[in-house]
Parts: sequence; structure tokens; C-alpha cells
Amino acid sequence: MSQYADKPKDELEKLLEKTKKDYQALSDKKLSLDMTRGKPSSLQLDLSAELLALPGKDAFKTASGTDCRNYGILDGIIEAKELFAPMLDVSPEEMLIGGNASLTLMHDAIWRAMTFGVPGGEGPWGKEEKVKFICPVPGYDRHFSVLENFGIEMIPVAMTDKGPDMAKVVELVSEDASIKGIFCVPKYSNPTGHIYSDEVVDSLASMVTKAPDFRIFWDNAYAVHFLFDKPDPLKPLLEACRAHGNEDRALCFGSTSKITFAGAGISFMAASQNNLMEAKKRIGMQTIGSDKINALRHTMFFNDQDGLLSHMKKHAALLEPKFSVIQSIFKEEFEGTGLLSWTNPKGGYFVSIDTLAGCAKRTVELAKNIGVKLTRAGATFPYGNDPKDRNMRLAPSLPPLEQVETAMRAVSTCVKLASLEKLLGVKAS
Repeated sequence: MSQYADKPKDELEKLLEKTKKDYQALSDKKLSLDMTRGKPSSLQLDLSAELLALPGKDAFKTASGTDCRNYGILDGIIEAKELFAPMLDVSPEEMLIGGNASLTLMHDAIWRAMTFGVPGGEGPWGKEEKVKFICPVPGYDRHFSVLENFGIEMIPVAMTDKGPDMAKVVELVSEDASIKGIFCVPKYSNPTGHIYSDEVVDSLASMVTKAPDFRIFWDNAYAVHFLFDKPDPLKPLLEACRAHGNEDRALCFGSTSKITFAGAGISFMAASQNNLMEAKKRIGMQTIGSDKINALRHTMFFNDQDGLLSHMKKHAALLEPKFSVIQSIFKEEFEGTGLLSWTNPKGGYFVSIDTLAGCAKRTVELAKNIGVKLTRAGATFPYGNDPKDRNMRLAPSLPPLEQVETAMRAVSTCVKLASLEKLLGVKAS
């Protein structure tokens, strides 16, 4: 198939008329499909149904005899730390167990830094004239929302297939003391699915920053969300930072939000002892401890790392066919056309697509008009502003497989229609 941009005008006009008919046929079907957010499907949530019967009315104590129904243990039970430490490639002593959402832990880490400062800093970030963060793009919209909520200026830096453009990151942090951090989703990144290379991890850990209190917010949300046989390797950040004398730089986060119940999982943070002591000092004013019963039931449910990985293989069996159908349809519809590029992740919850420049918003609009909901174009960039208007995030996890296939056929038609409008300088009625 030849590149559409190379086709003569009359051929493009014929393709436009055909695509308009295809679009009308989809409209006549009165579709109602939602591809907006990476939520687990009901079948995935069913995998954890046994959690609801745990720990049982007589099994509420830890191995050391702690009654999980009562107050105490601010940083979480040791059983949970031991179970989930391998997910973040840290030791249990470097862990802190939180509530149901790692986003809360990240939000509160920003709040503490803005209000009180961080170890190695000269005071609260909030008292400085300007605070900035580097944001790899396309990236995770909820990270952007947290930063915007605190008035932190976001600096977009392009993602590559090995992680952020580190030449640009190193340049920025070496020159500007107001750049206090970077948000990263290092494995099966949201939305591209890329995995940070060892070289990128080492560069982040070793780079010279003008701000002495620079922090890497390492949101390893998809650490065990592989689609095939086993998780892909990722170099441990905290270990790399320690090796380069920057142990306090890393703040690592994870949760069971898409492993068990999205609204009733547990979260965790790993960091240096300096960072953990500072965090516990402040968290101790918020709570006497997170939900130990929920943490205990998770440890009983999985038992060990093998149990966790076995559980994730069940997730993969449900998710992989949905990702495969996206790859199959896009290859069939767009290979060689120049109209669309897309990622082929080995794990995670998303596929990132790039249309022709100036076509993403129109594609989302066209899809909405025929009953297919997509994440807002621009959501993968700070302030919702994709300067090239081309990136979109697809989330295939929630709908059944047959609906994913229907949605991708519809999205393909919308991409083609938006692209032909762009190439011909018209707008279909």
C-alpha cells in the first residue's frame, strides 16, 4: 500500500467518499463503546474474588502476633513489605505500605515537599519562586493533574523507545535549580508501553542536578503487568541511585490497583532511610496506620512472589488477545499508508497511537459522534496540549474482546476520515 500523501488528488477524493460511506455505516449501528481508561474488566476483577473471604474471622493476626484489627504499625505489616518488595526491586526495610492508591502516596509526597521540603533541600519547595518538573511525553495525565494542582510548572521532554530523551533531561537539570523532579512510568510506560533501558536508569541516577533536592518519582505501576510469559527486566532505580551516591533521589511507587481490586488494593513506596523517616514523620500526623487487614488478606491470597506471578499470568491470558487484535487490525488497515503509527507493548494497559499532525482531536470527535468514547486528545501531554495534535491513548482492558475489535475498526475508519480531510483540506459533513 502506498503512502496516502503520495496519492493524486482524485484518488484521495475517491477514498474519502468510500470512507464517508464506511463511517455512515458505523453510525447506523448505534455503537456504545468505551475505550477511555485503563480499568480492569469484570473477568479480571473476578480473579481476586477469594480476597473477599479473607482473612477470616479467626485469622486476623500476623505471624508475629499483631492484631490487624487494631491501631498501629504506621508503615505497614512486614508480610506485605516482604511480598511486594520484589516488585520495586528493593528490600522490605526500604518499603512503606499505604492505602488503596499509589496516586495518594505520590500526591502526598509532593505535598510534603511543597510544605516541608525534603532531605538534602534548603526548605519547602512551596516557598521558592518557581518549582518545575520534567514530564516525559506522551505521559500519564494524572501525574500532570497532581503537578498542576500544586502550581508546579511542567516541562515536556520527548519519550523514546528506551525512556525519556536523556540528553535533553541532563541538559535541563544541570542548568535550572528550580527543576525539582521528574515523573516516570518506567516499565510498560503509560501510554507507550516502553521500558526504560539500563542506560536511561543509570543516567537518571547519576546525572548532575543543579537542585540538590531533585527527586525521581518512579511510578512503577505496571511492574508485573506483562502480556506474555514473564515480566521484562528493569534496572532497579534505588540501587542505581545508591551506587552513584544519590540514594535520596529515588522515590519508588507501586500498588495492587490493577492486580486485585482497583478500588480496594494496597499501595507502597520505597525510598532511602532518610526519605522514609521524613515521610513517616509527616504521615504520622495524618493516620495511625493504613488498612492492615487488607494488607494481610493480600499476603494470604498470594502467599509469595510465585503466587503473585501466577495470578498475573491469568490477567495476561485475558488481556493479551485484546492487545493482539489491535496490532492485527492496525497492521491490516494502516501498514504502509503513513496515516498512523502505533506502539506494540509487551505489557501494561495501553497502546499509544500517532496520527498525522493535526488529526487527533478530529479523530476523537468523529469517534464520539458514532458512539466510541476515546481518551481526550492531548491528555497525554501537560496542560492537555499536544502541540502537534497527533497522539492518542487506547485502553482495551475494560470492554470484551469482540467490542475491542469493533472499536478498533471504528477508530481505523475515523483515523482515515480525519486524515483524508487533512490531506484534501476539507471537512466531511
